[in-house]
Amino acid sequence: MDRFEAMSILLAVVEAGSLSAGARRLGAPLATVSRKVADLEKHLGARLVLRTRRGLAMTEEGRAFVAASRRILEELDVAERQASGEYRALRGGLHVTAPIAFGERHLLPIVMEFLKEHPDINLRLTLADRQLSLADEHVDVALRIGHLTDSALIATRLGTVRRVLCASPDYLARKGVPDQPDDLAQHDGISFQGFATAPEWRYRRDGVAFSIEPRAKLSVNTTQAAIQAALAGIGIVRVLSYQISDHLRSGALQELLTEFAPEPLPVNVIHAPADPLPLKVRCFLDWIAPRLRAQIAC
Repeated sequence: MDRFEAMSILLAVVEAGSLSAGARRLGAPLATVSRKVADLEKHLGARLVLRTRRGLAMTEEGRAFVAASRRILEELDVAERQASGEYRALRGGLHVTAPIAFGERHLLPIVMEFLKEHPDINLRLTLADRQLSLADEHVDVALRIGHLTDSALIATRLGTVRRVLCASPDYLARKGVPDQPDDLAQHDGISFQGFATAPEWRYRRDGVAFSIEPRAKLSVNTTQAAIQAALAGIGIVRVLSYQISDHLRSGALQELLTEFAPEPLPVNVIHAPADPLPLKVRCFLDWIAPRLRAQIAC
């Protein structure tokens, strides 16, 4: 039995929450995954997971083994990368993640120039409006908008972006322009569903933060859909400044209640602590940080 393979399969199953979900994540037949987990339990002489109607539950032995497996596989990954020269040569793979609109508008052009300069680097760019786990998804570098919660990660501040409330001139001509946040209760809004963190309808008045939302006329699960609905005059939307900067400049959308806007959100690029930090990661950070700072400041 390949114990490293068995550990990897067990971790995928536990993180996915079920054997079937783990099989889908691995792209392997369910029967194969189930057999590998059973073979591992037989080899150890202990039950690691319990099958329930709600999915999987780990035994005490399972929790201890999963923790040890995760640590061993991470150390193995580091050892392989050191042996392959990734810590002292500009080569190998990089996995980078960023929010969709920001990644397409700002990060992707910088990434393409980086790859032209460093042809031995292969880069995977995952654009998603959810926060990927650096450890679980094997992400090297992540761009995050908002306040950071994991103090164990290393962050480099790039700047800030504003939270913008806006609507189309057509909508405002029909419904009127809100003068105070309280006026929003009489307006139609475009809200978000399916986001790990949806845009907040928060405002400031005399240094005090408060929240008022318009009536949810339409709920969507992508930022682009919300912007298109706002352009069509469906209602008021709350988005980030970089997402609608072109529409604000053209007049297709009009910013509202600017004097009540909340504090801007920080933009950081983050990575897991490592000693030494792989040269390709350091080089990539040194490449993107000044370029993104310049773009955000515009």
